[in-house]
Amino acid sequence: MDTIQDGGRYGHQHLGINPNGAMDRYAMQVANALVGNELNEAVIELHFPASVFMFSQPALIALSGADFSASINGEPVPNLHCIAVNKNDALQFHRPLHGARAYLAVRGGLEAIDWLQSKSTNLKAGVGGYKGRSLEKGDEIRIKRKEETLPFLKEEEFKVLPWSADIKFCENTKELLVLPGSEWDRLTGEAKDLFISTPFIVTKQSDRMGYRLLNNPLQAVTNEEMISSAVCFGTIQLLPDGKLIVLMADHQTAGGYPKVATVITAHHSRLAQLKAGDGIWFRLADHATAEEMLGRQQQHLQQLQNACILKLQNYLYAPIH
Repeated sequence: MDTIQDGGRYGHQHLGINPNGAMDRYAMQVANALVGNELNEAVIELHFPASVFMFSQPALIALSGADFSASINGEPVPNLHCIAVNKNDALQFHRPLHGARAYLAVRGGLEAIDWLQSKSTNLKAGVGGYKGRSLEKGDEIRIKRKEETLPFLKEEEFKVLPWSADIKFCENTKELLVLPGSEWDRLTGEAKDLFISTPFIVTKQSDRMGYRLLNNPLQAVTNEEMISSAVCFGTIQLLPDGKLIVLMADHQTAGGYPKVATVITAHHSRLAQLKAGDGIWFRLADHATAEEMLGRQQQHLQQLQNACILKLQNYLYAPIH
């Protein structure tokens, strides 16, 4: 399930086309910032066990999101650093330490199919990304802008550049802030208490379209059917059996189940790094809090991008002695 994804495909939901894009958009943007790309440039979204990559030319790469114990030519390499790789270097992943999805960004971006202003892979339609599908053994992904040489590598096979991204303020936790949804008041008082006071478990029936949660059934005040309405990444729907489903990057464009809450955008990264068996807690927030947290996250990304561009310019174009 390794695929090419970018910031998503927007403006077409009214036509029934889901947005796709990276599950952990924040991690994707951090990886792009580290190599000096535009923040929403296409990257490779990795799930464990992940692909092995052989580089046919020098490149600058970065890894972010989940930690899958990466190595180059058998030597461990860290997440959240810019790394210079040489021709014939092999990048592979050995075991999952934390998180569910890792991101590989390459300076210059990846050549991929552009469909409706996005290179994200739409697996249902079979378009975008690499031939509209997940990656397979033997696939060759080209880099849009090549690094002909990386002179500072000298005789080294690869080099971890001496700076990293600091994202401690956004560390992964199992607590997710949510806004009350348009059908929040369909829950009984007891169900509302359960929603904010008990853990929910991510089940194996979870994928890029949505996470099904295991929880004590939540009772609704009324069970009449609803007219379908628009949904988004992070929408939490109440199923007829009282269980919940959280919609993710490949979510449908509209749904007829009650929308009891929505995970705030700043916590989509936490949500995306959950895996089957993880427990989570929901906490109610207000719009002001959601906007303030998203603003801080976007400010941090902009500062990171600016700093990395300066670092790279100094490093790439400094005289070699």
